[in-house]
Amino acid sequence: MPRTPVHGTRLDILEWLKDPVAHFPPQRRVDAAAHGVPSGPVAAKLGVPRRVAETHLTLLTRLGLLRTRRIRGRTYYRRDEVRIAEVARMFEKGW
Repeated sequence: MPRTPVHGTRLDILEWLKDPVAHFPPQRRVDAAAHGVPSGPVAAKLGVPRRVAETHLTLLTRLGLLRTRRIRGRTYYRRDEVRIAEVARMFEKGW
């Protein structure tokens, strides 16, 4: 698996997390739009084991494109729109 931030799977995850309510099943007691989505539903949508999904999510988090939040022992992932906009501007400028 390529270890680049632009890997197609990672782009899919970023796209899905734009509107998690539309792309993932509802989470009990947690609002996906406000808090994000845990790795299990991401893995299920990708059709891969949870550890594989967590590898993608961890890389995106380390790049600053995702934020995490721990709720009831689970890590929830959501987009960092400010950082994504900063990165997009860098590429628009010909970085």
